[in-house]
Amino acid sequence: MKYESNWKSLDSRPVPQWFQDAKFGIFIHWGLYSVPGYAKKGDYAEWYGWNMNDKDSETWKFHERNYGVNFQYADFVKDFKADLFDAEEWVSLFKKAGAKYINLVSKHHDGYCMYPTEYAWNWNSFDLLPHRDFCAELKAACDKTDVRFGVYHSVYEWFNPLCIKDPEQYALQHLHPMLKELIEKYQPATLFTDGEWLYPSGVWHSEEFLQWLYNESSVKDFIVPNDRWGMETRGVHGGNFTTEYGFVGNADEEKSAEEIQEIRYFEECRGIGRSFGVNRIETTEDYMSAAELIELLVDLVAAGGNFLLNVGPNADGTIPVIMQERLEQMGDWLAVNGEGIYASRKLKKSKLEKVWYTQKDGKIYVFFAGFPFGEKTVDLDFDSAYKARLLGCDAKVDIAAAEDGMKFIFPAINPDDMKSDYIYTVCLEK
Repeated sequence: MKYESNWKSLDSRPVPQWFQDAKFGIFIHWGLYSVPGYAKKGDYAEWYGWNMNDKDSETWKFHERNYGVNFQYADFVKDFKADLFDAEEWVSLFKKAGAKYINLVSKHHDGYCMYPTEYAWNWNSFDLLPHRDFCAELKAACDKTDVRFGVYHSVYEWFNPLCIKDPEQYALQHLHPMLKELIEKYQPATLFTDGEWLYPSGVWHSEEFLQWLYNESSVKDFIVPNDRWGMETRGVHGGNFTTEYGFVGNADEEKSAEEIQEIRYFEECRGIGRSFGVNRIETTEDYMSAAELIELLVDLVAAGGNFLLNVGPNADGTIPVIMQERLEQMGDWLAVNGEGIYASRKLKKSKLEKVWYTQKDGKIYVFFAGFPFGEKTVDLDFDSAYKARLLGCDAKVDIAAAEDGMKFIFPAINPDDMKSDYIYTVCLEK
């Protein structure tokens, strides 16, 4: 099918099945902003380069105190060494976490690129320290596994003179050719654009670009773009719809994840803490626990979407240990319960608190928060043809009709015999 340069035609392209099956991906915010690694709690540390220009901000006070008034954002280049970065170690961790794709920030709003490009000469990780092509290294590492390589790319740049003076010419002369170069060189499976909110999609010529992406690019059959293509497009037009910390904003309103999931396939993104880029002042209180992260994953998948969980590596290329631990805990859970997550589809929204459903291949998966013990009734129609199987444990589970649904009858289970934690899954199959 050939897609036309208008939203009606472009929106008719289905979100590729691989993405709907994947369910869980890793976002990676890493760049010059990782050197200071600072923001006021609750703010995004990757906005350091912008926030330091506000002389009344906490960021500027921190900057003046630690680097001095004459230290420019570009001066962080000398300390962005990535001397401990190992792409295969990263991807091994992401695979162990159960992730099926990654989104590397190839360029944030500061314009600094994590790969060599003629459109950011001498403002990228190859021309400058650390003289490395991080897109190429991570792409090569991903290609050795079943984890797909993808990218985030900001459509605007804070300090690009052409973007400030004439954003439309910037889009045509800089953004489009830069994106096409990135896509054809690295063939990403995802394209998470951002920074679109200043202008409508017509200024960015987004429809023209997506027409090329869907019809002519080498990744046209599998790439998954998102909905951030203009101030009016979030939750309205584009590929998958992206919520961020639970909400998506556009020119007119904010929509919750629950609202946009009824319109189109969606993906929630957030950090383990409150920032995407590493924020060194965050403590354990600012980080979601493994239980909270797993519950959020189940909640999103049961609602019919994906979870893109962010890590913010340090400037040296190491991923903070607390982030590694959270990813490994999620991977341990998915190793037991993943059959009810991967390639599943939404069944219905449970009316019960802390109970979720998915379906796949004629099977129904019921997720419970709380250790399975005694009797639990759910709002599903009873069918005697179903047999119940508790994932991660051989204990026999019976089902029976209940006045208001189906009742699960659990035996007394020794917790040591249960291979799962946090959320417990029962498979109903005939």
